[in-house]
Amino acid sequence: MTRTRRIWLCAASVLALTLPAAPAVSAPAPHHPSHACGPTPAASHGRAEKIARIIRQSREELGLKAVLASVTVHGREVVTTATGESMTGVPATTAMHFRVGGVAIGYLSTVLLQLADEHRVDLDAPVSRWLPRLPHGDRITLRMLADSTSGLYDYVPDPGFLKALRDDPFRQWTPRELVRISTSKPLWYEPGTNWSYSHANFVLLGAALEKITSTPLDRLLRERVLDPLGLDGTRSSTTPDIPGPVLHAFTDERGRYEESTFWNPSWTIAPGAVMTSTICDVVRSARAVGSGELISRRALRTLRDPGTVGIGGPTATCPETVCRAQTEEAHFGLGVVVRNGWVFQNPQFSGYGAVMAYLPEEDLAIAVAATDGPSAAAGNTAEPVASRIAALLAPEHPLFG
Repeated sequence: MTRTRRIWLCAASVLALTLPAAPAVSAPAPHHPSHACGPTPAASHGRAEKIARIIRQSREELGLKAVLASVTVHGREVVTTATGESMTGVPATTAMHFRVGGVAIGYLSTVLLQLADEHRVDLDAPVSRWLPRLPHGDRITLRMLADSTSGLYDYVPDPGFLKALRDDPFRQWTPRELVRISTSKPLWYEPGTNWSYSHANFVLLGAALEKITSTPLDRLLRERVLDPLGLDGTRSSTTPDIPGPVLHAFTDERGRYEESTFWNPSWTIAPGAVMTSTICDVVRSARAVGSGELISRRALRTLRDPGTVGIGGPTATCPETVCRAQTEEAHFGLGVVVRNGWVFQNPQFSGYGAVMAYLPEEDLAIAVAATDGPSAAAGNTAEPVASRIAALLAPEHPLFG
């Protein structure tokens, strides 16, 4: 696939479907480090300098505009650094804000599991209880939305949607428009019997959480996730604006290399969960979501395997590009991807790539955000950077590839 013909993805997507179950280890005790997270002072030796060197070399070798990264072990900062430029002549810094796309799916799943812990919802209740007009809503459950086993068609690779998005990347999309694209197509399979990624699942999950709690989604996420974790640099937005300082993005997805920072992200996830963040908040989120800091141990087991392990795969009516086998080593959890012991999300869209990853076995969290330079390869360019960091710190647990 050429770089200009890539499919735009905003969450842990089809390329992330090669992942393994995290080991059943106890969640670490909650740790609330100071959010005075900033660039780590230069070190002449040790892990911090080795990681910083990997990041600098990766930016040059991969043709990236900028890379921000942060690593913690046991909740304590090992390194936080930035390299490259946000714009020509403007150095990238660790304080810069960027779009995080599917990172917010981990927040949605956390809230859903909190509500289950409180006995306010049954994960296997039909979505029609809260979204009565949704086609097939009587056969699709909350669990199926969160673990992507609903069978709903994904609107993102739809040719009509892609053309509209490329023709006008500033368009404001409504949830109704997005869901209509998905529900206008037949289900890929009987809900709950296979696995296929669909962005519609998380648009609908956000709407269901609002109905269940009678609370706007942005406020719900703030009260139940962002504030408890001290994520002061993370916020929802109803516009394409990004708080300053801004990490600018560039892409050639429309056939020419151009700035894409303020392209409208309204199509990426449910309104109220369209977020910007900082690298320090993303690494904090990696550990909090992956360790189940805000949920029970039982809910954490569900997060890591909601029942997807052992199902999925191509059928006569669902091609292998859509329906993927879910294995112990590589599967989708409840709004997160699980592979080789890692629990992660890897959003990519509009010139931004990111990874938030947590390895329970080592209590290791990695966050990377990258922006594309003119010569960058297709795909999520944060992934190879995160992989190289993981190979240094946890060589027995490859993150990607």
